[in-house]
Amino acid sequence: MLPWRPRDPLQAVRRRSQELKLQVDTLLSESQLKATLEPSKRQDVYQRCIQLKQAIDENKTTLQKLKKADEAAPVGNYDQRKAEEQSLLEKLTQQLQELAMAISKENMTRTGAHTEREEDADSTEDEQDEDEEEDGDDDGDDGGDGDDDDKGEEDSEESDGEEEESEEEEEQQGEESLKQAANEEYIALGDFTAQQAGDLTFKKGEILLIIEKKPDGWWIAKNAEGNEGLIPRTYLELCNKEKEEQEPSDQDSEEAVDVEDETADGAEAKPRTDSHWSAVRKAISEQLNTVDVLATMGAIPAGFRPSTLAQLLEEGNRFRASSFLQPELTASQLAFRDLVWDAKSGTIRPRPSRVSLVLTLWSCKMIPHPGASLQVLSRHVRLCAFDGSKVLSNIHTVRATWQPKKPKTWAFSPQVTGILPCLLSGDCFIRSNSSSPDLGILFELGISYIRNSTGDRGELSCGWAFLKLFDASGAPIPARTYELFLNGGTPYEKGVEVDPSVSRRAHSSVFHQMLTMRRQPQLLVKLRSLNQRSRNILSFLPETLVGSMCCSHLLVFYRQILGDALLKDRTNSQNADLISHPMLASFPQLLEQPEVMDALRSSWAEKESTLKRSEKRDRELLKASFLLVYHDLVLPLLHSTLLPPFRWAEEETQAARWKIIADFLKQTQENQGALQALLSKDGVHEPFDLSEQAYDFLGAGRRSDPRGGLSPSGRTQSDPF
Repeated sequence: MLPWRPRDPLQAVRRRSQELKLQVDTLLSESQLKATLEPSKRQDVYQRCIQLKQAIDENKTTLQKLKKADEAAPVGNYDQRKAEEQSLLEKLTQQLQELAMAISKENMTRTGAHTEREEDADSTEDEQDEDEEEDGDDDGDDGGDGDDDDKGEEDSEESDGEEEESEEEEEQQGEESLKQAANEEYIALGDFTAQQAGDLTFKKGEILLIIEKKPDGWWIAKNAEGNEGLIPRTYLELCNKEKEEQEPSDQDSEEAVDVEDETADGAEAKPRTDSHWSAVRKAISEQLNTVDVLATMGAIPAGFRPSTLAQLLEEGNRFRASSFLQPELTASQLAFRDLVWDAKSGTIRPRPSRVSLVLTLWSCKMIPHPGASLQVLSRHVRLCAFDGSKVLSNIHTVRATWQPKKPKTWAFSPQVTGILPCLLSGDCFIRSNSSSPDLGILFELGISYIRNSTGDRGELSCGWAFLKLFDASGAPIPARTYELFLNGGTPYEKGVEVDPSVSRRAHSSVFHQMLTMRRQPQLLVKLRSLNQRSRNILSFLPETLVGSMCCSHLLVFYRQILGDALLKDRTNSQNADLISHPMLASFPQLLEQPEVMDALRSSWAEKESTLKRSEKRDRELLKASFLLVYHDLVLPLLHSTLLPPFRWAEEETQAARWKIIADFLKQTQENQGALQALLSKDGVHEPFDLSEQAYDFLGAGRRSDPRGGLSPSGRTQSDPF
């Protein structure tokens, strides 16, 4: 079958050109509303420039391939019309180039100004003049397009003689500042390995003599042996004892001093004072030595770090889904804040949440591949609700797949059905009731690895991205696909690249910068609005929870059965005795054992397929059937000594667990239940413990107070909406 072709190809191209012209005009008008845009707005405009440039190029290619014979009907002045369309597309390209150049210059200006504030206040004006001169030499300007906004406007209105005198003074000041920079010594805050020819390798604590400071953040330095090369500014601190003795002149310099012992490479970051960062700070600092060694060997890019979210998960249950699934008690501990009985419907009442959406992980592109000295055990993305400083939800993990031919591209399964593991499901739900205006989703790409030479295991962050869910006016962001460029370092470091060798120097060509941006590591995600079925399911879940959509209906069963036990079946609401209920006592463990959860999901799907339509509408019958499936499958597996403990990123252990689970499922189906397997002499189980049977809601429940304070574990609760 031949591919479909439009009846009027030239007319279709013209319509597409008009659409692109409208988008470019809209982008230009938005960028001119404010003289200076916020960094996030500039980045968004820059990305839209790239996307529009690609669309225009595609339309150009289509236009060039058109021939007069392709038209269904004769077209008068065909060549002239085609030339007009070509001229229009060239004009749009030039407009995008000018806009991207302006944004690029503004980024360089702001970066240079921010860097200068970290140094002595006396040399600020001189350094600005020097950066202006260097920018002027590179761009072919007169050297007067710098940061002196008001002075520049006044000088432009004076006579030519006064302008020449001002330029001469600026040149003299630039020469003096350059000489002063050449006499400054800096100390290295971390190890740096040359990424390409012209770079200078140095070690932590080494004293470097700065020869020239460039506005793009890459300076020319000389080491003690006389070797010269380019080094990144973020790895350096001014070696001046007088600076350490005097008090910081502003908040920025104070923050720069405070963060030195928290980052190995001295990258700019705000000091973290919250409990989350303090808890992982020591663990990460201990691992930084290993990361420095790997970076020096060239095994990993300079922007890789020990995984922050993985360290939080190792603390205990504070950031695990099993904790957030439990009921939340009020401050008086006499009632449940997020479990309310609805006598009319005969079940718990649905709970609205400020954020309730479905997110699909599509793919990751241009992710750097570690060297041959590391064996990658797992590629994954960890995500959670985040406000820029605190983790506000549990941390959910999604495994990625990849092809050996394309190791830099990660893929996810949009929907998981059948026996496909839920760990591979890219469909995730996000619920959060935090009132923070900066509420968003934190994504951390990570790899679990084993070092071939030593056998040491670890987890590294390959970059992170933050998707803010509300704009400046407080309105939710639209449901669409987002292309998120990844940052290097930890979520508490700013301005760190994942792989500095990809793009790190300022280029005069805007399209070269656009091409470089396409090579940057990025994550593609899609926000989807909820349909009625998804909205009904998620409304029965806790107000704050992140998880996989393929297991959401199982979590709803747990919450409904939990509501029955705590709100309907208890004779006295003040009674705090243990509740005899194996399912309530053991279900949270499934969230940390994905293979057992997959087995339950598969078995329940088979059971549900045998039910009649009228039976599926009977809520009590569904819950009773679910409990039977749970008792036949989950309880025997959780306490079987044959099932190895779950270990992350261990393929042999996971394969052994899957085999035992599959054999147990087969026996259960053949014997129409698990009773024979339980009584079999081949089945060995752990000694009975009361915790298998008894559910202690006071011990498992989360505490809250009117201010949204701390739970017994020290976790900060999100503020009520």
